[in-house]
Amino acid sequence: MSIAERSAGTSWEGPLASGTGRLDSGSGVLTGLDVTWAARTEAPGGKTSPEELAAAAHSSCFSMALALKLGEQQLTPERLDVRSTVTLDEVGGLPTIVSSALVIKARVSGVDAAKFQRIVDDAAALCPVSRLFAGAEISVKAELE
Repeated sequence: MSIAERSAGTSWEGPLASGTGRLDSGSGVLTGLDVTWAARTEAPGGKTSPEELAAAAHSSCFSMALALKLGEQQLTPERLDVRSTVTLDEVGGLPTIVSSALVIKARVSGVDAAKFQRIVDDAAALCPVSRLFAGAEISVKAELE
């Protein structure tokens, strides 16, 4: 049995360049999000993209993995700010997600920078979204405040 299953769907109308899509999630949290090719490759203009949603998934997943790994060391984060930047680039003539760069700013008492980095590395190996992106370059820059 799986741990969890979640769903989302997009309804698309028209050709890629001028068409529009509308994304909804099973939970109802992501309701009526507009997606377009222009929002994906040019300026967002109040619309989202698969890369933005992937970045949201990666940052939230990584923050949970890091909180878990800190807890295993009897450390409680006062604050974790995790930001992901997902990059879409052309590879072999095809649009490809090539990287996710994570930047972490953390406030955690009772840990030095070296131990914190080891815990971050453990979280990187644990995060399911990081493993989903296994073919992409994933970088993690973490610092304690």
